[in-house]
This record gives sequence, structure tokens and C-alpha cells, in this order.
Amino acid sequence: MSILPQKNELGFFEIRLESIGGLGANLAGKMLAEAGVLGLGLNGSNFSSYGSEKKGTPVKSFIRFCEPRVEIRDHSPIEQPHIVGVFHEALYKTINVVSGLNADGIVLVNSSRDFDDVKQDLKLEYGTLAIVDALTIAVEEKTKVNTAMLGALFRICDFLDPDAMRKVIRKTFEKKYPHFVEPNLRTFDRGYSEVEFKTYHVPEDAQGKAFTRPLPQLGYMTQELGGVITTQANSILKDLSGSRQGFLPKFERDKCIDCAACDNVCPDFCFVWEEGADKRGREQMFLKGIDYQYCKGCLKCVEACPTSALSDLREMIGYADANRVKQNFPYAEGGNL
Repeated sequence: MSILPQKNELGFFEIRLESIGGLGANLAGKMLAEAGVLGLGLNGSNFSSYGSEKKGTPVKSFIRFCEPRVEIRDHSPIEQPHIVGVFHEALYKTINVVSGLNADGIVLVNSSRDFDDVKQDLKLEYGTLAIVDALTIAVEEKTKVNTAMLGALFRICDFLDPDAMRKVIRKTFEKKYPHFVEPNLRTFDRGYSEVEFKTYHVPEDAQGKAFTRPLPQLGYMTQELGGVITTQANSILKDLSGSRQGFLPKFERDKCIDCAACDNVCPDFCFVWEEGADKRGREQMFLKGIDYQYCKGCLKCVEACPTSALSDLREMIGYADANRVKQNFPYAEGGNL
């Protein structure tokens, strides 16, 4: 008798993790597959997909499970997952994280918000939504969100043995980082116990989400003849807010001395300046605020600030939009300067 709750036409139970670099989704996928294979004797595979290896860039991790007698010969990205784990909820702004999800699929989101708000942002019509505040757990336990998400995933995948994952966690950390073993075990247990669920009725004729693969703006079918690049290289139109890992800089104007130490270390267009006169009537540039569209939460500005005008703040949904001071790029239109 199969212990897998669902299978596709090839006999696989499939999980897709959506994340950004630095949150540990790649390692989480490896540990999840290892716990299923070594702990339960299932056949399983795992691999990840990511671009340039740096924090903040999109990462996908794919996990397949099947019965021991079934061979895994499909090593393509998972397009119709039974479960989607979203490690960073702001990803929905730039990526269709529920693309291809089965009609009765389960979406796990790292969030502290209400179910209906998250459902609306994900454009989820039916199925099961699971929410765990993995970031808060990770901050309190001084770990990363991946082990909290793993705990929640094991609660969802009740055919998996939590004790097998505890052994994998211990094996993963005890040699190089023995001081991380107990905090990560606590993080896993809290993720397992603190995840909450809400199921939205699935109609009988419901269909899964259509899978869409994001296409590059310039490819072999859309490139100009001769390989001409008609758009100047710039990042003015990029939204880097999805790169933040839960924290952003908070600006207090009354403490600022306009020294520009923050702007010197900022890797992008975050700080907005305006020209004005000082107390003696001399022309000077004054820091007006932060354009959070370009802030990826590196917090280098907080370290550089000599007056504590910038401090790190746990990001809450809506804070960046409410406190954003927009950059003025009057000649930027359609990516052309």
C-alpha cells in the first residue's frame, strides 16, 4: 500500500520551493529529500534552479518522491506541484509562485498576515493555504527560515517522519556547526507546531493553475537582427523589494546630518536627495528619504550611519510603500534613458 497521498501520471509526489538566495531553500530541498529517502525508504530526487549565485536572486528547489519500485527518470523542473512552499511572500510581485499548482494543492507561505490577504495576493481561488511565521521563529531562535519551513512542510506531508528530519538536521550541522544543532531542532519543532491551515472549497470541475514559464525580453525569437541591444543597461525599472530577507532600513530625518555615508555604501538608487540651503544660506544636498523599490535590505547603510539616523527594522507588509520617497528619473521611460 502506498504511503504517498497523491501521485501524478508518472507516480511522483512533487514539491516546489520558491525562495530567494540566502534563505536556505536549496539546503532545505536537499534535507527534505534525504529525510524521505533515508528515513522512509522512498525513491526521491532533488535539484535546484538559480541564476547568479548571490543573495536576493530567485531560487527554486524541486523535490520528487515515489515508491521504491518506481524509477525516477524525469529530472525536469516541476511544473505541476502538489505542494508549493513560498519562503519569501514578496516573491508574488515578480514571480507567479503558484504557477501549475494542482486544483487541490497546498501552498505554504512564510508570513504573519491573515489568510484572506495572502490568498488575494497569490490569486489563489481554492485549495489549502498554510501559513507559518518562519521569519519570527528564525529571528527568535537565531537560525534561518529554512528549518522552520521544513517543520511546516513535515506537518503538511504527514507521510514523512519528523524524527527522520531531526536526524538529518543533526547530521547536517553537528560536524562543522555543532552550536547550531539545538537551535535548528527547536526551529524545526516550532515550524511543525505553529503552522496554521485554511482550506477553501474546491469545486468538482476545478482545474489546476496553468503553468507559465517566464520568458526573457530578448531571446532567439525576439532579438534584433545582428544582436543589436536597443535598451541601455540600467536597473531603473527593477523592483528589488523581493530581495529583502525580512529587514529594511528605517530613516529618521531629525537625526540625519546629510553626510552621505549611507549613499557611499549603498549598491543601488536607494537614497533620494534634494538641493536646498543650509542655515547660512549655502547650497547643499539634503537627504529626503529612501526609495524602497531599490532597497534589497543589505543594511550596509545602517552600519555606515554615524548618528543612528538609519536603523534596521523588521519589515511589515505596507511599510515600504507607505514610507517610500520616489526617485526622480524624468527621462526614464520604457527602460531607455
